[in-house]
Amino acid sequence: MTPTPHTTLMDRTQTPAPAGSPDHSAGATDDFDRPDAYVACLDPSLTIQQVNREFDRRFGGPTADLCGKHFCDLVHPSVQQPLLRQFARMLEGKRHRFATEVIAVGEESAASMLPLSAMAVRGAHTPDVAAILVVMSAAGEKAEEAAAVAPRKRLLSEIDARILEGIAAGVSTIPLASRLYLSRQGVEYHVTGLLRALKVPNRAALVSRAYSMGVLKVGTWPPRVVEDFIK
Repeated sequence: MTPTPHTTLMDRTQTPAPAGSPDHSAGATDDFDRPDAYVACLDPSLTIQQVNREFDRRFGGPTADLCGKHFCDLVHPSVQQPLLRQFARMLEGKRHRFATEVIAVGEESAASMLPLSAMAVRGAHTPDVAAILVVMSAAGEKAEEAAAVAPRKRLLSEIDARILEGIAAGVSTIPLASRLYLSRQGVEYHVTGLLRALKVPNRAALVSRAYSMGVLKVGTWPPRVVEDFIK
């Protein structure tokens, strides 16, 4: 029978590592059964091979539908390329594990920022990566959901919201001024106010901060400000 990434993972935990080599799969099966985390086993092409119950629930299973998907299909496009670079370094043997944050999306769940850790699992008789174990903390998301229940502060005027949306869409000052019937100086005045309100130094940081605060909706184009933040 052809070994799958998951059977490799299971077998690897039962096979002693060669003397002098790190065993990075120790405890991997314990991670897979954790009730406080979304756990998936990927093959080297980053295709999902198996998930735990929490992962199934969070990403809108059933498991049969999730297995066979590319893992990056479950994260927001804004974080896909950085995440792919991390996985590439792992598959090239430049690192055994990494930790980062991703914006997870799901069919029924709201997009949310989650801490992610990934660990390479190597075959018992080969240095190549046979599987990748991905673990995302469910506890962090539950805390975020609890915080989201609190009323959102209405930070922006209607015109500020439209300017922020334009900046996030990559619209420069002059076209934005024309669209909103403002002068160039008027747009710059509102941009300065936005930078001050969100405590950031430039437009790029402004957009990043707005997404991290939930001011801009994740997964929509063109960008849209969440109504709760508009005065």
